[in-house]
Amino acid sequence: MSKRQGGRGAWGRTLLAILVGLGATYGAALAATSGVSAEPAGATGVELAEAVVPPSTAGSGALPAFAAEPMAAHADPVASYTLRASFDPKLHQVRGEGTIVWRNASRIPQRELWLHLYLNAFKNEKTNYMRQRARGFRGGGALADYGWIRVSKLFARELDTELWDKADRHTPGDPDDETDIRVPLPRAIEPGETLTLDVAFVSDLPSVTLRTGFDESFHMVAQWFPKLAKIEPDGRWAHFPFYRFSEFYADYGNYDVTIDAPEGYVVGATGRLDKESAKDGRVERRFLQEDVHDFAFTAWDHFREVTATTADGVALRCLYPPGFDRVATIELDAVRFGLEHFGAAYGKYPYGTVTIVHPPPGAGEAGGMEYPTLITTGGAWWTPETGARAIEGVTIHELGHQWFYGLVATNEHAFPFLDEGLNSYAEGESMEARWPSNSALRLPGGFSVALPAAYRVAAAEVEHNEAVAQSAARFASGSDYGSLVYSRTATILNTLAGVYGPDRVREAIGRYTRRYRFRHPGPEELLGIIRDTMGPDAELATRQAVFERGWVDYSVAEISSSRMDPLGGIFGDPDKPSAAPVLDTYGYRGRVLVRRRGTLVFPVDIDLVMADGSTKRVRWDGKGVTHEVDYEGERELVAAVIDPEHRVLLDDDLLNNAQSQRGGGPGSRVLERGVFGAELLLWLLAP
Repeated sequence: MSKRQGGRGAWGRTLLAILVGLGATYGAALAATSGVSAEPAGATGVELAEAVVPPSTAGSGALPAFAAEPMAAHADPVASYTLRASFDPKLHQVRGEGTIVWRNASRIPQRELWLHLYLNAFKNEKTNYMRQRARGFRGGGALADYGWIRVSKLFARELDTELWDKADRHTPGDPDDETDIRVPLPRAIEPGETLTLDVAFVSDLPSVTLRTGFDESFHMVAQWFPKLAKIEPDGRWAHFPFYRFSEFYADYGNYDVTIDAPEGYVVGATGRLDKESAKDGRVERRFLQEDVHDFAFTAWDHFREVTATTADGVALRCLYPPGFDRVATIELDAVRFGLEHFGAAYGKYPYGTVTIVHPPPGAGEAGGMEYPTLITTGGAWWTPETGARAIEGVTIHELGHQWFYGLVATNEHAFPFLDEGLNSYAEGESMEARWPSNSALRLPGGFSVALPAAYRVAAAEVEHNEAVAQSAARFASGSDYGSLVYSRTATILNTLAGVYGPDRVREAIGRYTRRYRFRHPGPEELLGIIRDTMGPDAELATRQAVFERGWVDYSVAEISSSRMDPLGGIFGDPDKPSAAPVLDTYGYRGRVLVRRRGTLVFPVDIDLVMADGSTKRVRWDGKGVTHEVDYEGERELVAAVIDPEHRVLLDDDLLNNAQSQRGGGPGSRVLERGVFGAELLLWLLAP
């Protein structure tokens, strides 16, 4: 799911980082690496309505393919669904029936099932989800219409028993919530044994909120059927109620879903359309998809549609509101590029379709969400004219979830950073590959901002608040959840890329997605790949950053410089003094003291700046709390800058990364201009 941080303060802090960066590196030399650029007047940046670039020019061939890394061709089906859904747009209801085939894939006999009834999150004001509205994030508005799901049948064929009448009526320990339901079994189901469950239910959609619902005749039908929780290999059920911040976790299976809708409604769904037939004013469509763990569909009688096919034969379909033709073209282009880029980086997309759904105005809560082979986007029709790449970003982000959620299927409730955080890194990396240095914003006059720079600013706001690697249920606020899970995780990975090299991070994430395709990895699997690819120091830094609120702040603490005058004093025997040694040149001697505060350790560069603007670069391994740099040279040392290329994006405070000598010279004047600009902006942003 997409999460965009915004507001005047966030943009102000982005500009602050820009000004400090420009000052600290003496001008435009830093532009390409700081996440900000200023193109010459008349450059392409002034033309905001950028032409769509054909996918052949997008270019992802520079990414390694990791062909030697094993990658599963198919999932091991555990929970498969064959459903018939009759859609009633006037009642905003779906009547469903069908079968669920479940196999005990654990090592332990099972005496119960756990069933998620997530539409009950919207049943009344006392549900677990509705009680959390004050915590922010999406879905915070009042519902115009409530929603629910009612199961009327859950019959186990092999047991010849109706199970639903013995099921619990509410979530464990929460009598006001009905989203996480235990279903006892009359006998144990042995490992490897299969149950066939006949099910019938009615789903009543709420007004659009948090991924699902209706707005007039538009319907986004998600989390709409009784869904089995994930069974872990050790026999534990990974079950949980519907939380505001958490998303979903389920076993893989095969889906065969037939949707019956009135004529005139355009329907988009997970999977490929197998057949379609019309009768008595209604249209029946059958969708099939193997190797997935969820199914969603949309229906609206005002959708416009545009289709395309990639060079690899993936059928693309974009459903969008009237008047959004340019937006649809941009979204299709982004998906074409994304499939190529993500496929090279993280393993080829294994499905035959991608459906893009752009919800209409008023239904924004249905946007910015991912389901297998179906993504929802969002934004106004005029968004591309502003210079912000919001349409491209949300499309690339949700497409990336086909890997980081879809193909690795991590537990999004227990560790949301594994899907949203890794996907935010992948979004930024791919956006930079497609739109270098202007992947977040491009304004007239050539001013631009890169998406990783925006992530760094959002992450810095909350870095000390909570741990990144924790359950979605534990985050205190939507601001913490969004900035830590999305932005800080991406910034951690971007810091690894800056310090150890972007190719090594691409290799690590590429091996992770290939090795654990269809296998539900956890944090330790990711950390193991980082250790094997980048070394134990990188693994330790990542572990501390995500689990322990690890942080770092590099600073220039002291700088001194003085002229090397002829040497004074007594040389040799005091009774028979000799002449003073003659200096070869009358140059300068100096010293720079740098500090590292915090728990994270990264190697950094230090630039020594001379009076004529020239520089000398030295390297510090970052270990220890202080480091001294001695200087001797012909030119006066006037300033020092630590991490001049901003490789350590986790650096807590950029304002202390540089210090100048009094009295100046060209280097110090540029430095002072940058610091002055930063101080001025801080004053302007002060409450």
